[in-house]
Amino acid sequence: MAKISFFLFSLFIIVASAISNGSATTEKVGVYELKKGDMSVKFTNWGATIVSVILPDKYGKLGDIVLGYDSVKEYTNDTSYIGSVVGRVANRIAGAQFTLNGVHYKLIPNEGKNMLHGGPVGFSDVVWEVKKYKKDGDAPSIVFAYHSHDGEEGFPGALKVTVAYTLHPGNRLTVAMKAKALNKATPVNLAQHTYWNLGNHNSGNILSEQVQLFASRYTPVDSQLIPTGEIATVKGTPYDFLKPHTVGSRINKLSNGYDINYALDGVPGKLKKTAVVKDYKSGRVMELFTNQPGVQFYTANGLKDVKGKGGYVYQPHAALCLETQGFPDSVNHPNFPSTIVYPRKDYKHVMVFKFSISS
Repeated sequence: MAKISFFLFSLFIIVASAISNGSATTEKVGVYELKKGDMSVKFTNWGATIVSVILPDKYGKLGDIVLGYDSVKEYTNDTSYIGSVVGRVANRIAGAQFTLNGVHYKLIPNEGKNMLHGGPVGFSDVVWEVKKYKKDGDAPSIVFAYHSHDGEEGFPGALKVTVAYTLHPGNRLTVAMKAKALNKATPVNLAQHTYWNLGNHNSGNILSEQVQLFASRYTPVDSQLIPTGEIATVKGTPYDFLKPHTVGSRINKLSNGYDINYALDGVPGKLKKTAVVKDYKSGRVMELFTNQPGVQFYTANGLKDVKGKGGYVYQPHAALCLETQGFPDSVNHPNFPSTIVYPRKDYKHVMVFKFSISS
């Protein structure tokens, strides 16, 4: 009997153990599809993950422009956060510790002595509840929800989180991430960690893709990729993408590739243009907008011999990530925009992806 494809919606469902309200419950893990015009996007509620984004190129040929896997099991074993929502706090926290309101919190480290993307079992490694699922209509959408208990991975306070993905006319995908602190102040910094390759997930590296970032400053890091606390100008550095440049034009000036947070220009808290990515071979263009103060530009430096969709093997620079976010390690840098969320004042993080074709 032929192997059942992961992408046959509703035919491949596994049962997994989830943690909700501090107790184990059984949740179903499945695949869900949204379609609008000639664009289709698939998700799994394991990690509230984007598993495919299918769009035509300039010749009208459909292609999948995000990296991923052929089975849910591979997502559960993934160590690169491919396509998932990461949290409670995305990016790094130095020493896996911080002090808030006079209380010192020790978290669970998972990158040396530091914490990365929420710890050993962050939001990317849990089963989310499917709260709403609307396949059809003017704005097809799906909403995932997760309840993070007080003390999870060492973080204070219970937290209710939702992530809503919606397709709009004109090949637009919106991502709305919300969180509500239920009983204590807590740091919250969610990020969507899709690996993009506008030429198709199996088209090789992204060094020829052109990137423009609307950020005149960035946050320099030490050898462990922990911010030093400085907010520096990009002028005169390989990090300057104020004017469009190909990814590979200056990457050899860096030791491994891009993995850096940018301080975005524009009004804090307001939706603003963040990035434009162009792939001239396919003609695909992706514009990104967000209300967050920062974006992590990452060129998949850590991928090596990762077996992906259809058996294609992903290597370093096979994709790029644009993770809109609060600044990394902001809990330990008072000069950075605060990522602390208090009861009665919710966290709201919006991303808008707009796709088009350029000749």
